[in-house]
Amino acid sequence: MSSSPSSSPSAPAAKPKPFLLTPRQGEAARTLLAYVCSLPLRGADAQLLAVVVAIRAARSGIGNLTGQDVRSLRLADPEGAVGAFAALGWQGQEALLGTDLVTPVGVTVPDLGGRPDSPLPFGKVMRSRVSGWTARTLSAKPVKKTSTAARLAALFLSAHGPADEYGTLPAHLPDECRAALPELLAKQFLRERDGDRYLLAEAVRHLSGMRPLCDVPPGPRDELETEELTWDEWKDRASTALRRHVEAVEGCPECSLSTARVSEAFMRTAVPAQFEEKVYRAYGAWQAAYPDQGPAAAEFAASFRAAHGHGPSVKQLCTAMGWGKMSRELRIYVIRRLIVDGWLMNTDPVPWTLRPGKAAQGGTSGAAAPTGTAARLR
Repeated sequence: MSSSPSSSPSAPAAKPKPFLLTPRQGEAARTLLAYVCSLPLRGADAQLLAVVVAIRAARSGIGNLTGQDVRSLRLADPEGAVGAFAALGWQGQEALLGTDLVTPVGVTVPDLGGRPDSPLPFGKVMRSRVSGWTARTLSAKPVKKTSTAARLAALFLSAHGPADEYGTLPAHLPDECRAALPELLAKQFLRERDGDRYLLAEAVRHLSGMRPLCDVPPGPRDELETEELTWDEWKDRASTALRRHVEAVEGCPECSLSTARVSEAFMRTAVPAQFEEKVYRAYGAWQAAYPDQGPAAAEFAASFRAAHGHGPSVKQLCTAMGWGKMSRELRIYVIRRLIVDGWLMNTDPVPWTLRPGKAAQGGTSGAAAPTGTAARLR
């Protein structure tokens, strides 16, 4: 047996990375992969892209991706992968192949989202954690520059592999992935492989979907989705795209926001806004004082994004537009109306994502916004 390089006795041991998935979330990751394997798709390119689309569409039935997301997957045949979805009845994916790499494209997956018999019945936190795990696994250093089949195999082996024990290759592992296993061994994603048995390398044990039970805190082992995280831990679990957005906001020299403000905005639980009658009356007065604000708001959002690298917050937009003193509830309602009318859009509930909507992009007016109680958002 070969020995590892000696190190100073006084050197502290490297702190293990925290596991990205709880036992229940690991089960959800395996469910996601089994669902993709059940689809009549051929080839690792189409299957890997389907994993990303499916986990993003798990809750609503619509998975939002950008052309850059597809490019970052480094598929050998992205056109073929996107085209393969048509046979599944998925819709909207053709726009992913255009020249616009930054505008989100909604891919509709008819058998997901809001159905009692959904094959991916995930809650909000569950979906987010599995999506983040997927992104982190695909971007892990040992697999970053491997083939599509090897990266897809890394998802399967991570989800089905115990952190510190031998795992068994899943029976539904695609043939292309099985053929690519030597890549994972050569890149040290796997520590060992013997036939259908394998052992994850120490550097990627935190990606395991079957973490040791001794590592799970006391209490109900399947109800860990509300565990409190530090800001660094939260970012560590975020998807690649979300982490990129967070870093743009956190490091924006124009905004100079404190870490406390940024972390609180991203980590707080989104609660649907409840508007009282006084908010609707205030909106009517605001609309009378500031008519036809949609085009100007969209123009400001566009220029703000160009200068900052991220969208404005609700407060930043309202203040910059010179709309006078407004309560927090009125600010939120005004922005909601501009979104409904198509002048703005955002990635709810992610903060700092306001941008021009379809009405601004198409140069057409949005529908007239009703005032008073008739304007209530359901």
